[in-house]
Order: sequence, then structure tokens, then C-alpha cells
Amino acid sequence: MEASMDVPLYDLAPVARMMLLGVVLALGPLTWVWLRNRQAPVARRLQVLTLVTLFLTFDLVLFGAFTRLTDSGLGCPDWPGCYGSASPVGAKAEIAAAQSAMPTGPVTLSKAWIEMVHRYLATGVGVLILVLTAVSWVERRRLSVSPWWPTVTLLWVSLQGAFGALTVTMKLFPAIVTLHLLGGLGLLALLRWQASRYAQAARPAAPVPARLWWAALAVWGLLWLQIALGGWVSTNYAVLACTEFPTCQGQWWPTMDWHEGFALWRELGQGRSGASIPFAALTAIHYAHRLAAYAVLAALLALVWALWRQPPLRGVARWLAALAAWQLLTGLSNVLLDWPLLSAVGHTGGAAALVLVLTGLLGDARPAATARRTFSASPSRARR
Repeated sequence: MEASMDVPLYDLAPVARMMLLGVVLALGPLTWVWLRNRQAPVARRLQVLTLVTLFLTFDLVLFGAFTRLTDSGLGCPDWPGCYGSASPVGAKAEIAAAQSAMPTGPVTLSKAWIEMVHRYLATGVGVLILVLTAVSWVERRRLSVSPWWPTVTLLWVSLQGAFGALTVTMKLFPAIVTLHLLGGLGLLALLRWQASRYAQAARPAAPVPARLWWAALAVWGLLWLQIALGGWVSTNYAVLACTEFPTCQGQWWPTMDWHEGFALWRELGQGRSGASIPFAALTAIHYAHRLAAYAVLAALLALVWALWRQPPLRGVARWLAALAAWQLLTGLSNVLLDWPLLSAVGHTGGAAALVLVLTGLLGDARPAATARRTFSASPSRARR
């Protein structure tokens, strides 16, 4: 442990090699998109590249959850490399010394590789978003989609990278780790919205009843609140504060310390005063997520029912119903089966998928009233 603590938190020596590796990783998807769509218009190529980047970002979010849940977040205690090297291969001696001092971590060879693979994937996604932004600006006169969409996404992923660095250098500070998780899912939402913009360049948005669109937006907002609470549970390791359902610790309302549980700016495992966080605070963190889950599940099911009554939206309704069931199943598995890794990663994946489906619903459709205004304005524009 001492060996890991003596390492400078930031060592920019491997930056060039990390960037080169990101370019190499991005070349595969870029080549595939180009070869499969070389005869297609620029807008179509950018749409496909956005979808490929979206898919890889979803994988990155899942691997980020795997990194967190295997306690590999400090597998390399500096940033952006590993003990000043671009890979654990160049840091074998330092990793071995840290592992000898503390065999169970936080630094082991396997955890170092998990952490660095996560960073490699993030670098590759960053390169793809950079290409999307550059091409969008170069070809902006031939596109109906504003290049500011990918530009905002590029700024967002840069901010996300900064939070990734802080996650390591601030030693898994719960507020930073939770914001990093939210940032990853926010990146998914931005890419999904951007994909909708490219799709609407070829076909208009489908009108839906205004009340239904706004209801979907409200559920989307509730989902983000629940994800934030879930991230707070995970980053504080509060899942096992309640190991039974529907009660907790044999009670419907167990002893809880909300004041300590939701002290946002504190070290991992510590309360406001710097002492160990009380168990009642972990219980409050867990129970807040559980209570909010009831509300979100009810809202999702109500939205599913409303969508099902609109035949063109039944596909979305099926997805939302399936994902709501998946979240319920994996959430219960985490509680009753002592937080198994597969279930925990799956729970994060379900949350990410819900973000994608709801963002897609909002982005691919428009409130019917807006659609009517656009339609009625078109003839007048034509006459002018």
C-alpha cells in the first residue's frame, strides 16, 4: 500500500502513448463504418458512426460498473497511465511491490489491467467523438444537423475524462464516483439524442399526443433521480445494509441516519466528522433508493400502459416493460443474493438501457401540437 501511495497522482509521461492507443482502437470502428457506407451520404455515415459510438459507450458504462464492483478503481493509483507507464506491463515491479504489501488490494495485477482496459476503452470512445465533431464541422454545409450537437458531446466526454481522473486521484470519493457514473449515462443520452437528429434529417419526427410526450419526459427525469440514488448506494457500498425484502433488518422502517447518509462531500467510509460512517447512515442510503424505486416502477408501468394504447409505440412499451422487470429482478438479486457481480453489473446495464429507450422515445417523437404547428406553417413558407 505504501508503494502505491508514494506515486504522484498525475504523471503525464504516458499521455502520447495513451492517445496513440486510443487512435488505434478507434481505427477498427472507423474503418468498418467507412467500408460499409462509403457510397452513402455524409449524414448517413455520421449517423452510423454515432450509433457505433453509442454501442461502444454502452459497453464502456458496463465495464466501468465492472471496474467499480471489482474494487479495481485504484488498480493503478495514478492517472492517466499506471505508475507512469502506458500499461501494467511497464509497471510490473511497482504493482508487485504494492501487491506484496497488501495482497487483497487496492493494487493487484488483475485490478491494474481492469482499470487500464477501462481507460483504453474510454480513450477510444473519445477519439470517435472527436472524429464525429471534426467531420460535422468540415461537412456542416452538407448536413441538416447542427455540428454543435457533436461539439457538446465532445465537451461532455472531456469533462467525463476529468471526473475519471478525479475518481482515481481523490481515492474513490463517493460524490465524484457518483458524478462519473451519471456523466457516463449522460454521454449515452447525448449520443442517442444525436442519433435521433440524424434520423430526422431523413424522415420527420413521429407525432405523439402532447400529454404522453410530457409524461415520458417526467418519467425520464424520475429515472435520473433514481440512478443518482443508485449510484450513491453503490459508491458507498450500502447495498448490503438491507439483505431482505420487502422489510429491512426485520422492520418496515429501520433505524436510519439521513443526515450522515446524505452528507455529500466526505471521504469514502467516513461521516461528516471524519469518523467511520454509521451503519444507520448506510441503511438510509439503501432505503432511499428502495423507496424511490417503488415510485419509478409505478411511473414506468403507467407509461407502458399509455404507450401500449398507441399502436405505433407498442414496441417502445415492450422494451420499457421488459427493462422494468429486469431492474426489479436484478435489484432483488443484489439484496437477497449478497450483491453478486453479474447481477450488479446487469442492474447498471438495465439503468443505461432505460436511459437509451426513454431518450430515444423523446428524441424520435414530438408532441402532436408541435407537429401540427410545423405542418400548418409549411405552406406559408412555400408561398413566400
